Amino acid sequence: MGFFSRIFGMDQIPESTTLLPADAGGSDGIKLDAAAAAAVLAEIDIDTAIAAHENWKLRLHDYLDGKSNEDLKAEVVCLDDRCDLGKWLHGPGQMRLGAYPAFSVLVARHKYFHLQASNVVVLAQSGEKDKARQTLGSSYRYASNQVILLLKELKRGLSR
Repeated sequence: MGFFSRIFGMDQIPESTTLLPADAGGSDGIKLDAAAAAAVLAEIDIDTAIAAHENWKLRLHDYLDGKSNEDLKAEVVCLDDRCDLGKWLHGPGQMRLGAYPAFSVLVARHKYFHLQASNVVVLAQSGEKDKARQTLGSSYRYASNQVILLLKELKRGLSR
């Protein structure tokens, strides 16, 4: 059973269950009825969000290798509410799932991802490309993997 499945309680979704906080009675996680889960999936294309975040690694590698024409600005890259996933996390996703700790973990991991991507840009622009590559292979990679894992778990839980 995955992280979101455990936290959101999505391994056993009765048809009559509604979106209620875990402390609202009885359950150890979120219980989404089929309509609520379908509504979330209609709002955010999780596969596209995963692909977009996976693409950042290629973009940053190209940037470090001088193969990119992108004018990356660290002060923009660090903003976690500008990409499609971030807009959903801070908008409709927050409204639907924001009361749940597992959702907060996803938001925090997504923010950390953007901060690490920004750190790579800052290091590259300050001439510290070796440190930028090290960050790309360590804290950035960790952050990216966490966001992707959490998104996959969310999708799996919502698709049941």
